[in-house]
Amino acid sequence: MNSKGQNTSAVFGFVNTLIDLLQSETPSHVAVVFDAPGPTFRVQEYAEYKAHRDEMPEGIRWAIPVIIDIIKAFNIPVLSKTGFEADDLIGTLAKQAEKEGFTTYMMTPDKDFGQLVSDHIFMLKPARMGKPAEVWGPDEIKEKFEIDDPLQVIDILGLWGDAADNIPGIPGIGEKTAKKLIKQYGSVENLIAHADELRGKQKENVIEFAEQGLLSKKLATIVLDAPVTFDAQLFEHEKPNKDKLVELFKELEFRGILKRLFNMETVVSGEQLGLFGSVENTEVYSELKTIEDTKPKYVLADSEEKILNLIKELEGVKQFCFDTETTGLDPLVNEVIGIAFSVKANTGWYVPVPKKNGKEVLSRFKHLLEDSKKEKIAQNLKFDRSMLMQYDIDVQQPWFDTMVSHYLIAPEMNHGMDFLAEKYLKYQPIPIENILGKKGRNQKTMDQIEPRDILNYAAEDADITLQLYQIFKKDIEKNDRLKSLYYQLESPLIAVLGDMEMAGIKLDIKALKILSDELTSDLKSVTAKIFELSGVEFNLDSPKQLGPILFETLKVSENPRKTKTGQYATGEDVLSKLKAKHPIVPEILEYRQLKKLKSTYVDALPKLVNPNDGRIHTTFMQTVAATGRLSSNNPNLQNIPIRTKRGREIRKAFIPEGKEYQILSADYSQIELRIIASLSGDDNMIKAFNAGEDIHRATAAKVFGIAPQEVTRDMRSQAKAVNFGIIYGQSAFGLAQNLNIKRGEAKELIDNYFAQYPGIKTYMEKSIVTARENGYVETIKGRRRYLPDITSANAVVRGFAERNAINAPIQGSAADIIKRAMVDIQSEMKKNKMKSKMLLQVHDELVFDLFEKEEAELRLMVKNKMEKAANLSVPLTVEMEAAGNWLEAH
Repeated sequence: MNSKGQNTSAVFGFVNTLIDLLQSETPSHVAVVFDAPGPTFRVQEYAEYKAHRDEMPEGIRWAIPVIIDIIKAFNIPVLSKTGFEADDLIGTLAKQAEKEGFTTYMMTPDKDFGQLVSDHIFMLKPARMGKPAEVWGPDEIKEKFEIDDPLQVIDILGLWGDAADNIPGIPGIGEKTAKKLIKQYGSVENLIAHADELRGKQKENVIEFAEQGLLSKKLATIVLDAPVTFDAQLFEHEKPNKDKLVELFKELEFRGILKRLFNMETVVSGEQLGLFGSVENTEVYSELKTIEDTKPKYVLADSEEKILNLIKELEGVKQFCFDTETTGLDPLVNEVIGIAFSVKANTGWYVPVPKKNGKEVLSRFKHLLEDSKKEKIAQNLKFDRSMLMQYDIDVQQPWFDTMVSHYLIAPEMNHGMDFLAEKYLKYQPIPIENILGKKGRNQKTMDQIEPRDILNYAAEDADITLQLYQIFKKDIEKNDRLKSLYYQLESPLIAVLGDMEMAGIKLDIKALKILSDELTSDLKSVTAKIFELSGVEFNLDSPKQLGPILFETLKVSENPRKTKTGQYATGEDVLSKLKAKHPIVPEILEYRQLKKLKSTYVDALPKLVNPNDGRIHTTFMQTVAATGRLSSNNPNLQNIPIRTKRGREIRKAFIPEGKEYQILSADYSQIELRIIASLSGDDNMIKAFNAGEDIHRATAAKVFGIAPQEVTRDMRSQAKAVNFGIIYGQSAFGLAQNLNIKRGEAKELIDNYFAQYPGIKTYMEKSIVTARENGYVETIKGRRRYLPDITSANAVVRGFAERNAINAPIQGSAADIIKRAMVDIQSEMKKNKMKSKMLLQVHDELVFDLFEKEEAELRLMVKNKMEKAANLSVPLTVEMEAAGNWLEAH
């Protein structure tokens, strides 16, 4: 999403693919082919052809004309013909080029093109999902489809059909059977002629659906006489139109792509050269300044005299910017090798920090960084603060973090320094590759670089951050909403999160090893059961092998869904609906669950434990989620399983500091429902919460029109599903699937719900109207979620934005509330010099290392601060428990 609110994802993906192609393949001739608007001759043959396809997403529809403009700016021909598909034009051109002695590569992942390959025509399957590009010729096609001639791909598709194009094929014949039959009979026509040799249902289907099979073959055939002519001169690869590409990419804000283009070499018209001619004399951005343009005054403070001059300068100002240079990104493992400062635009200092006396050098700046009267400025201050804590320097407020402030100003945008510099300062910073070399095995680390070679890069970081501060500070200060969010919530939270990261949480590695062994045993048992039920051994992790067994051999579904690649869909969403159809399905789901638990958590977590303290340290991401919620990574400790028995066992391995400690878990009770009650002002829901009722039982009583004591467990469960489903804009269809009831029953439940809680329905409708009028919605603390798609003409896209309009204020308010509680709790704990520590935040839950002698004090404090973090129309309540591990505490 660029700053104009345009979703440029499709354009970005296409352009990167095109550039990769030009650079890696260096084609002598190239063209791009599009489907033309309107029906093709295949629709005249079969009205249902591609009829099931969803309407083109609005983002793609917007992107296509832009992509075409870019292709033309590359001086690459763009082709399309009314009534024909791109496949037909490519097939025709490839065969014509072959006759003229050319070798042609059709860049596509579409299996249909296998019918076109020959000794001079190949499929070039683009790289994707980490897999490298592949070239498929006749041998690869013959092997993949188990055929003697690539043309037989058409026959296989005629029998098998093609889910992506809605080609029906012959019922009961999947990929495996189609290959077998074509290998035996050679063609659809010959199979039909020998249908009497078949048996049972297969024989009946081939006879009954013979015409459909022949039609399917015709639909799958790529025509080779489309009205297009291969023109070697027209298709010759030429130099692009530099000015036009620069104009287009500036408009799209594709600065990284522009950098690639101007540093890229390829073969154009047979000559090896920079894509835009001479690389040396080409300026990437006419409007972007670089260090060569600004000629800043950067000083390498590598002597006592210079360090004293720097300290004197820092002592004489009210605010300064600082930035550390380190050997890596883990404050507990890596070291500081330098620190940069800036007090005025286009000036900066860089102080090398030698390994042998680093603490001594950095201690010279301790009084400045800990001065509570000076404002310290940084980009991602949490990281720099954590690095300096290893050197006995505790950076003190006041401070200003440009990354966090920009997150509040423009939450949906990129918050990286390079992007911010280009957007707000029209300045292109020195790329890190210029210092360390290109990424890969041979890339150096900062400690391997001479200080004089780091000077400009490091000092520039501090200088640019200072200039960004001057812009963002004004934006924050002039807006009361942003001012309150930043200074009262997000800025103090930086220290809280940093302290939690440094504290980490202790992990019982032995317990996880025992659990790993148990899971290995369980997996063997489940695998054996699956093989027994299927009657054959196969690779359980291969959807390609699993699909035919489920849907062809065991007939688990009469109408199995297929993916765009033609394989059977075997995802969890599909199999969950088929659990009652065959005993093998729940076993497969159990296998997957056990495998994921073992690989993702049980075996992975011990490897991430810091050997120095036996604790696992996550990183809390403060500037990622547009809703305001925190996220966690390396590892993600907000995603430790809780719903299944085996999953819960993992939480047992999270243990307290030692014998005198326990794990304390404090969890908001139904905070999102309390927020929606308060935001909506619904009388019935507010009364239920204020009376301390079980909200799900109270809801069930109202929806089913009975007394609370008459509510059954099933009724309460349904009411709970509606309560939480409403928050996420769940439809009757979604609720029906969730509860496994009929859609009519689900609709009645929702209608009854709104009849009893009319204020919530009004709130939902008002949220959508407000979002349309303003372009955003707000949390109770004024955090905004911008929703540019709320007026989209595409119903699917618009519906997603409408659901966000309802949910974002609720989810975002919950995030604001727990952040407020975290800041207040940490402040009080430090003030009281407590040994207990706050360790984790997991959505609505806070986890502590509780020093047992402080239990009464901490419990009272945590409950008080959490329950008073916001003033709602209903009380906030906290459930709290202490135990010997996280599971028992939760």
